[in-house]
Formats: sequence, C-alpha cells, structure tokens
Amino acid sequence: MLLQVLIAIALGIFIGIFTGITPGIHVNLVSATLFAISPTLLKYTSALSLAVFIIALAVTHSFLDTIPSIYLGAPDDENALSVLPGQRMLLRGEAYQAVKITILGAYSGLIIAICLIPLFMLIANKVYPFLKPYLAYLMVIFIAFMILREKQKLWSFILFFLAGTLGVLTLSMPGLKEPLFPLLSGLFGVSGLLLSFFDNTKIPQQKITKDIDFKIKELLRVLAGSSLAVFLIQFFPGTGPAQGAVLSSQVVRNIKDKGYLALVGAMGTMSVIFSLVTFYTLGKAKDGAIVIISKLTTIELSSFILLIVTYLIAGSVAVFLVLFLSKKFSKIIVKVNYKALVISII
Repeated sequence: MLLQVLIAIALGIFIGIFTGITPGIHVNLVSATLFAISPTLLKYTSALSLAVFIIALAVTHSFLDTIPSIYLGAPDDENALSVLPGQRMLLRGEAYQAVKITILGAYSGLIIAICLIPLFMLIANKVYPFLKPYLAYLMVIFIAFMILREKQKLWSFILFFLAGTLGVLTLSMPGLKEPLFPLLSGLFGVSGLLLSFFDNTKIPQQKITKDIDFKIKELLRVLAGSSLAVFLIQFFPGTGPAQGAVLSSQVVRNIKDKGYLALVGAMGTMSVIFSLVTFYTLGKAKDGAIVIISKLTTIELSSFILLIVTYLIAGSVAVFLVLFLSKKFSKIIVKVNYKALVISII
C-alpha cells in the first residue's frame, strides 16, 4: 500500500508539472478523465491511491501555474499599468523574483492552512448550521459588496449579469457532458493568449537573484488576511481564490505589487487544501477534483490525514520544481519568438 501511495504522489507531481505550465489545461479535466477510466485503473490499484494522485496533481498544479501566469500574457509598455503585478515585473526583468515571492506566499499559505485545519473544523461545525438558512441572503450581500467596491459599478453589474447568463446557458445545454472544459479553456486560456499575440510585446533580459525582496512583516499581513478570507469563502457557494483575494485585500490595506503576488499564492494553496477540509467537515464539495474523489472513495479520518500529508509532500517538492523551471523560462523567454510561442500554445 505504501508503494502504491508513493507512486501515486510521484505521478501526480509529474502530471501536475504538465498541467501547471500549460495554459488552458485544468486539474478538473485530468480528474474527470481519471474518473472515466477508473473502472480499469481500479483493477490494478486502490481508490485511495487515485485520490492521492488527484491531490498531488492539484497542489503541484497550484504551484506550477505561477509560471505561465507571469511569463505569458505580457502587454506592451503602453498597457503595462493595466496588467497583473507579475507581468509588470516581467517587463522590468524581474519575473524570477515575482515567481519567488508568489511561491513564498503559496508555501507559507500551505503550512498555515494545515495548522488551521483543527480550528476550522471546530468553527465550521458550529457556524455552518447557523448560517445555512441565510446563505442565499448573505450571498446577495457578498455580490453587492463586490460590485459596489468597483469604480465602474454599472459595468461591474453588467459583467456579473453576463457571467451568470453564460453559466446558466452552458450548464443547461443538452447532450454536453463536459461543458466547462471548452468554456474555461476559452475564457482563461485562449483569450489571454490572443490578447498577448496582438500586443507588441518585447520581453527584456531577466535577472536571476538569490534573495527574496519581500519583508516578513508584509508576509505576515498577507497570511493573516488570506487565513480570514479562506475561512469565509468556504461557507459560500460559487466563491474561490479570486473572491478570497478581494476579501483579503480589504483586510490587508495598501497592498503593493509584491504583496499582491504573495496574497494570490497563499489564497491558491489555502483554497486547494480547504476544499478537501470543507468536504470532510461539512460534506460540501467546492472543487471539481474533490467531487471526483468523493465519487471514488469514502474519506475517513485515516485517509483524510494521508491526503493532508500528500499536500505537504507534493507542495514541498513543487517549490523546488517551480524555482528550477522558472530559471529555465527566464532564459528561454527572451530568446524565442513570443508570437510563435503564443500560437503554438493555442
């Protein structure tokens, strides 16, 4: 059994590298494919080993997808202020530093999340039964808050309405078994790459530095905000790391580019871990990978602990993998034809 688990972790990390650095390929796609062929796989391995594979894949992906988010999708100089902090740092030749700060937040978030599991389980069992009858009203308040905090409130409402309409239409299409794969590939994969293709992007020489230019005090502020936000979003349907990052930014005021990168990294790994914890504690599957795991096996205390240990092992390995690959990307990105790279990925 131990050998099966170790092999599952190794395979999950390996596949997680591929999904993480490839835009448009998501953990849920691999998990759904795995579930489709699970009757054959279960002849040779256990359902728990498949669950371990999915967890190792998910946490590795959450670390490795830092690379394409920072190194791909860079705009021209005129539009630099409109993009994410990681891409701004790329245009300054500081992409490797951006990756290091994001991974610092991600791994710190992983450790903090594991430490907070007992506290969350204690709070969730008392708070969720009280909140459950009022979740719809609280969700409306949460949505209103998200819209009203925007400068362009009308456009924010229109985009919210369009997003809801798109979701309803997509999920109600008859005869479409996997609607989210083409939808999310188009929204989050191809669209950003097409914008990059039509921009006049010039990637400067990237600096490889040994130190991490980020203060401990700032990291502690980010982790505190992320911890509070990740607790809150577990109770609301349809909320994830992006919404958690917005809530965190309300707690952690005056956050700069580097702090935002650490915040996004922390929220990503914390959400991955708490998606499992929420299912184990409340029976709510907020993540596609966890839905697949719930269909494969029953999560008892022993298997829950094993899956948490898998998070820690895969996350620790992923830190070294992403730093190694980021160095390679820093050297390659300035040599390749950027538009040809974008087209080949599409």
